[in-house]
Amino acid sequence: MLAKRIIPCLDVRDGKVVKGVNFVGIKEVGDPVDYAILYDKQGADEIVFLDITASHEGRSTMVDVVRRTAEKVFVPLTVGGGIRSIDDFRTLLRCGADKVAVNSAAVKNPQLLKEAADIFGSQCVVLAIDGRRMDDGSYHVYINGGRIDTGIDVLWWAQEAERLGCGEILLTSMNADGTKEGYDLAMTEAVCQQVSIPVIASGGCGSLKDFVDVFNQTSADAALVASLFHFGQLTVNDVKDYLRQNHIAVRSV
Repeated sequence: MLAKRIIPCLDVRDGKVVKGVNFVGIKEVGDPVDYAILYDKQGADEIVFLDITASHEGRSTMVDVVRRTAEKVFVPLTVGGGIRSIDDFRTLLRCGADKVAVNSAAVKNPQLLKEAADIFGSQCVVLAIDGRRMDDGSYHVYINGGRIDTGIDVLWWAQEAERLGCGEILLTSMNADGTKEGYDLAMTEAVCQQVSIPVIASGGCGSLKDFVDVFNQTSADAALVASLFHFGQLTVNDVKDYLRQNHIAVRSV
């Protein structure tokens, strides 16, 4: 079995780490570079930065955060939020990001995924999907920070992204986000069954058991975590120790 990855996620607004519930109720929790250094020392496999303001004015702030982090942290760094062009990919990769995650712009211009994969390689291109389970049981893709329902089917979009050259999918359940009631196992596994590229499960983790469930009940390659780590309830080491005890392979620190 390939080692499962544990990935702390840092939502960044105006240069500060923030956290909300169901994409609202945002509050600041600290400095992103300090958190990244902490998680690196704890044995994180990767770190994700998401610029949730994603304004043009905020781009220079995010670039500075990425550059300062890359100087001190040596695990892969994925950066997303407000990515609109190949130039945005190039800027962040040059500043030290290993991968770039794109959401809204890829929905509006799917060829951005293909162009980025052709130029930088599929391994650098991550499609971030914010998915919501609808009343009829289908899953819709949302964009603009979860504010706009595109009506696009999550499963179809995941397949299309892989066809265009995307190397990984970061799948966030809007229903589960921030609730600490567990990952959306049904949506995660549905997407995993549609693609052959790695899928990162995101949204809803609230306990050690949730990690075991997402790896035992889905084919997810990695689990993204925010609140549990940011507020000191668990460390990356705690999670990896628990997963080993439950016979799930993880990378040693």
